[in-house]
Amino acid sequence: MGPAVNGAPARSRRYDARRRQEAAEESRKRVLAESRALFLAHGYGRTTIAAIAHAAGVSKESVYKGFGGKPGLVRAIYEQSMLGAGGPPAQERSDRAQATVTDPRELMEQFGRFVTEISPLGSPVYLLIRDAAASGDRDMAALLREVDDERYQRMLHNARQVLGRGLLKPGLTAEEVADVMFLSTSAELYETMVLKRGWSAERFGRLIARTLAANLLPEG
Repeated sequence: MGPAVNGAPARSRRYDARRRQEAAEESRKRVLAESRALFLAHGYGRTTIAAIAHAAGVSKESVYKGFGGKPGLVRAIYEQSMLGAGGPPAQERSDRAQATVTDPRELMEQFGRFVTEISPLGSPVYLLIRDAAASGDRDMAALLREVDDERYQRMLHNARQVLGRGLLKPGLTAEEVADVMFLSTSAELYETMVLKRGWSAERFGRLIARTLAANLLPEG
């Protein structure tokens, strides 16, 4: 009853499965990276699945199977951008800050730092979606509505968290706070100040921190 009893084939199967999973994840990362580069360089309409597959070294069929086509790719790229630059997802870090930071101004500064990190990643993809939607693409118009709604719901979540801790000036509603946060995290504002006016992401983040503090915190 040799190797089978000793478990060698089972260990081999587990090893092979792990290798396949690792290879699939590496392939997914390549597809997302190449898709992002091609979409941002050439626009949504001019970028083809064939070009993405060629750049990533995979088949067109595997791209369709993994992402369902160009709309799914753009959605995946946007979601990846919202995770941040590395480490725990940015939303987890934001929630932790909202739950633990006791100085309201420090919390606004942390929000500004999150904007510094996320905006260079997410705003160009959002603008890609916006421009494709404006050109009449139905899929991108639907995606634009989805990401706007998701971002607003996230800002409403943040507003309720911070209001619940009593860190903001009296009289504000969750909806008013969410609107200020929604404006401050908009890709259009990033487009104006960074892409058009040439600000650094760090300077932009500091502006957002000051804007949030001026509109949401008690005076003095």
